[in-house]
Amino acid sequence: MTIDHTLEIEHLTLAYGDRVVVDDLDLVVPPGRMTAIVGANACGKSTLLRSMSRLLKPVSGRVVLDGSEVHRLPARQLARTLGLLPQSPVAPEGITVADLVGRGRHPHQGILSRWTTADDVAVAAALDATDTTVLADRAVDELSGGQRQRVWIAMALAQQTDLLLLDEPTTFLDVSHQIEVLDLLTDLNRSRGTTVVMVLHDLNLAARYADHLVAVAGGRVHAVGTPHEVLTEDCVRAVFGLDSRVITDPTTGSPMMLPLGRHHRAAAGA
Repeated sequence: MTIDHTLEIEHLTLAYGDRVVVDDLDLVVPPGRMTAIVGANACGKSTLLRSMSRLLKPVSGRVVLDGSEVHRLPARQLARTLGLLPQSPVAPEGITVADLVGRGRHPHQGILSRWTTADDVAVAAALDATDTTVLADRAVDELSGGQRQRVWIAMALAQQTDLLLLDEPTTFLDVSHQIEVLDLLTDLNRSRGTTVVMVLHDLNLAARYADHLVAVAGGRVHAVGTPHEVLTEDCVRAVFGLDSRVITDPTTGSPMMLPLGRHHRAAAGA
C-alpha cells in the first residue's frame, strides 16, 4: 500500500539572519519510501527538515506538497497530512504522557469536535507501539531522556499522518530502543505506506533501514540514491572528511561503513 503524496523542494535557500545554511537545494522525496538524510554536524539537515514542515520560511525557493506550497497551506490541513518530530522538543510543564500523546489528535478535531473513540484507539495504539503504555499517567518531565523520546514519537504516531518527518528520532535511546524505533517506522511504512523522512547520525543504521539516502554537505545535496549508490568511501570522505572502508553488511546485504582513525589507516593500507 502506497499513499502517493508528493513532496518536492525547489531551489530552496534557508538562512538564520545573514548566515545561509541551505543554498539553492533541490530534492524530491519518493512517496511511500523510507528516506534518511545524513551529513556532518551543521550541514543543514535539521534546518532542511524544519522548512519541509514550514517551521522555517525560505529566503527563496519553495517546499511543495501535492502541488501546493506548504507555507501557504492552512496549518490544520497540513498537520493532517504531514507530521513532525523536531529535535529536542519541549513539553508543557507537568503534562502527563497520555495528555501529550493525545495532542497528536488535535489536527483531526474541528473547532467544535469532541474527543472520540477513534482518538482513544489512536492514542492507545501509539502508546503500545512505543512501549510507553505503562508511563501514561506519569509526568513527562519525570521521565528519562530515552523515555521522553519514545513518548514524543508516540505523539507523532497518534497524529496518523501519511508523511512523517523525524529529526534524529533515535537520540537519547540505547541500542535496543534505537532498533525498536526504526523497526516501528519500517512497519508503518510497509503496512500503511507512510512516507518517512528522518535525519540520522548513524550511517549504518541509515543504510540498513532507508530505501533512499540523501547526503548533505555545505547546505547542498552531495549525493542522493539507494544506500549502495550513496554510502561509498568517496562520499564518506567528501561529506564527513573521514577515511573509511565500506563493506557489505552480512545480515542485510546493505553497505556498512567502517571508520578509519589515525591508528587504523596504516593497518588498512589507507
